[in-house]
Amino acid sequence: MSLRILSGSDQVEGYLRQGLQAGRWRGDMPGRNKLAAEIGVSGRLVEAALAKLEREGLLAGQGPRRRRRVVKGLVHNARKAGMRIAFLANERVDLRIDYLTDLQHRLEEAGHVPVIAGKSMVELGMDLARIVPEVGKAGADAFLVIGGSLEVLEWFAGGKKPVFAMFGRRRGLAIAGAGPDKSPAYAQAVGELAGLGHRRIVLLTRTPRRIPEPGLVERAFLAALAAHGIPSGAYNLPDWEENAVSFHARLDALFRVTPPTALILDEVPFFMAALHFCASRGIRVPDDVSLVCTDPDPAFDWFVPSVAHIRWEATPLVRRALRWADNISRGKDDRRQTETKAEFIAGGTVGRAIAM
Repeated sequence: MSLRILSGSDQVEGYLRQGLQAGRWRGDMPGRNKLAAEIGVSGRLVEAALAKLEREGLLAGQGPRRRRRVVKGLVHNARKAGMRIAFLANERVDLRIDYLTDLQHRLEEAGHVPVIAGKSMVELGMDLARIVPEVGKAGADAFLVIGGSLEVLEWFAGGKKPVFAMFGRRRGLAIAGAGPDKSPAYAQAVGELAGLGHRRIVLLTRTPRRIPEPGLVERAFLAALAAHGIPSGAYNLPDWEENAVSFHARLDALFRVTPPTALILDEVPFFMAALHFCASRGIRVPDDVSLVCTDPDPAFDWFVPSVAHIRWEATPLVRRALRWADNISRGKDDRRQTETKAEFIAGGTVGRAIAM
């Protein structure tokens, strides 16, 4: 048997073909730029793959500058019993996280059709008035919302279609969901920092975690500060808009007058951005400032010194989401929420506070 080495366009074609056979796209096919961004390849490769699928009759052209149409009757019979589950992400980059990619594949294997909402909540300005129409365009039977705000998840909870909240402000709402229980780990992190003499500890987290009031883990952070005799306020949980310019402007403002001795960064991208900020301004970690990330990441295995972070396992979250999809596909009303254990892991990015 000969070995066939697939070209880039062949691999893209195979990906699109599998999605078409699973019923992932209906009606008009997304444009090449959108597909290229989703797959992470060039528009040229996507266009070549689309053209081949059109020649095979799986897609139909509709004229210049118009999207191709998915030919009816393409969905495989074995997939017809599954549900169309739309992923609504906080940020588009969330969908490239390994366990969320794995979840999409496993949903397909179970006979469902995972689809991606056209825009993320951040792209829509976290504006419910803009998010609702985007949700309607998905034409889904159920929704999986990643990192939803309280307002967004309350709206989903009041709707008729099943929803699963991965992370986000889900607690207390009558919807299914899963996420790590970070509150004890936040308390451990603050205790570690306080024991090393830190008094100016700042948590940088997304807007939905602070608005309309601090979330559960944010309240745990503030309570931990108070437990160690550290007064807290807007300095410790500052406001900023969810974009790189505002994030760096907030860091500039923090270090301009009363520099923090420790930063807790909620999510890996924020940790990486803060690390780059410090390096570009000659701020030494951990000599001048300690850094803690509230999530694990495989890249941390390559860091020397090691990264102080909060560790939790994603596998139970994926299993819970799959169980929810199976339950609702069989007509069962599943609104159970589960939490996984999280723990603070001390690392070399945390050191003693600089002398006042």
